[in-house]
Amino acid sequence: MPVLEKKTAIKTETASARSVNWKKHMVHLFLLPALLFYIWFQVYPILSAFLNSFFAWDGLKRGAFIGLENFVRLFTESPFQETFFRGLGHNVIFFIGIVITKLAVAFLIALVINSKIRGKEFFKMVIFLPKLLSVIVVGFLFSLILNPTYGALNTFLAFIGLEEWARPWLGSPDTALYTIILVNSWYGLGFAVLIFLAGLQAIPTEIYDAAKIDGASGLTMLWKMTIPLAMPSIMVMTILSFIGAFETFELIFAMQGSQAGPYFSTDVLATYFYRLAFGSVAGGESIGLGSALAVVLFLMISSATAVLLFFFKRKEYEQ
Repeated sequence: MPVLEKKTAIKTETASARSVNWKKHMVHLFLLPALLFYIWFQVYPILSAFLNSFFAWDGLKRGAFIGLENFVRLFTESPFQETFFRGLGHNVIFFIGIVITKLAVAFLIALVINSKIRGKEFFKMVIFLPKLLSVIVVGFLFSLILNPTYGALNTFLAFIGLEEWARPWLGSPDTALYTIILVNSWYGLGFAVLIFLAGLQAIPTEIYDAAKIDGASGLTMLWKMTIPLAMPSIMVMTILSFIGAFETFELIFAMQGSQAGPYFSTDVLATYFYRLAFGSVAGGESIGLGSALAVVLFLMISSATAVLLFFFKRKEYEQ
């Protein structure tokens, strides 16, 4: 009888273990809908663009396999070549402008909020509020505010006696791109502040106390301690800002349209892709050339992101 009882107990334990393992694997099924959505809306378009870029197109009809001809035309044939490099230059300016006007300002605001000031939660809420708006809404509102005739900004400048500062902010090639960069920075400032604030709050206060005992203060603590220890959050925001700068489209489209005016002064690679793939720039060959541009943009963003990750990781190891 003891032997039979032992065998029965072993069988019961085995069945119980199988049941637990089965339930464990069942949990993964809940991820299946999200995985399917990701494959359909992310993986499939990327693979489709790669495939389409190697074929000739006649409208929506795919033609013969032409290898890298679409890429060659994109980089060597006029007007594709000039428009590509002009858009790329504007993307680089956009990224540099965001680093200066959004990341630097957001880090300073995060430092102030992280200090012992009253009402920090209120300030965090106010700064983050613009991020709750739609990009299209933000673009439309600022188009009204910056209107050269009846816009609130020029009206306010005239009211305080600074009429000479009034400009057609979105109507001049000299100011249009920088104006959109400032609007983009205003829109994303709150998110950057929260990321930096999380990084600053993760730094142990004991480190600062020890540094004060050793005589460190002011800028020395900022450069030697705060910035190096906050490097993970700086890395995250720099990479996200780079990706956002090279993918920017909605704000420019909302404020300047698909032609990225005036005179293509706000044209970036994403708006050029829109005109190339869905407009009449390339005629019936638009899908092939547009897909080639999408592939180039994808490779540029992924490779540059990898370089930035390597750079920041090396900085962390050197500390």
